[in-house]
Amino acid sequence: MLRMVSKKLLGIPSPSPPLQTLPRLYHQNVIDHYNNPRNVGSFDKNDPNVGTGLVGAPACGDVMKLQIKIDEDSGKIVDACFKTFGCGSAIASSSVATEWVKGKSMDEVLTIKNTEIAKHLSLPPVKLHCSMLAEDAIKAAVKDAEAKRGKMNGSSKAADA
Repeated sequence: MLRMVSKKLLGIPSPSPPLQTLPRLYHQNVIDHYNNPRNVGSFDKNDPNVGTGLVGAPACGDVMKLQIKIDEDSGKIVDACFKTFGCGSAIASSSVATEWVKGKSMDEVLTIKNTEIAKHLSLPPVKLHCSMLAEDAIKAAVKDAEAKRGKMNGSSKAADA
C-alpha cells in the first residue's frame, strides 16, 4: 500500500489500477427489520400454550429462538417472539417470521417457506441460510407446542379415567 502511494506521489504510473470493493447493500426491508425488530423477547417456556423452537447454523454461528403462544380454544397463534444471535439478515428473518405466524393456525404456519421470507427481504444467495433458519425455527416451535398439547390432552384423559 505504501509503495502504491509513494509511486502515485512521485508520478510513476501504476501497472494496474487498485481493486475497489463495492459496499454490500441490504434491501430496505432487511434494514427496517434490523433497526426496528418486531416481537423481540421471550415467553415462559414451561407455559403449556407456548411452543419454543431453538435452531442454529454451525457454519455461520447464527442461533435463533422463536416462540409461539397458542390460544387454547381456537388453536391459533396469538403471539410470537424471538431472540436471535446473528447477522442482520438472521435478525430480520426472525422478525418477519414472528409477524407472519400471528393469527394463523399451526398447520398454516408450516406452509411458510424460507423462499418466501428470502424473497420478502430480498436476501442475496449468501444469506439464504438465515431464512432457512427462520423456517426451521417455526417448524421446531410448532413441534414443541404440539408435543406439549399432546401431553396435556394425554394427562387430562388419564385424570378423567
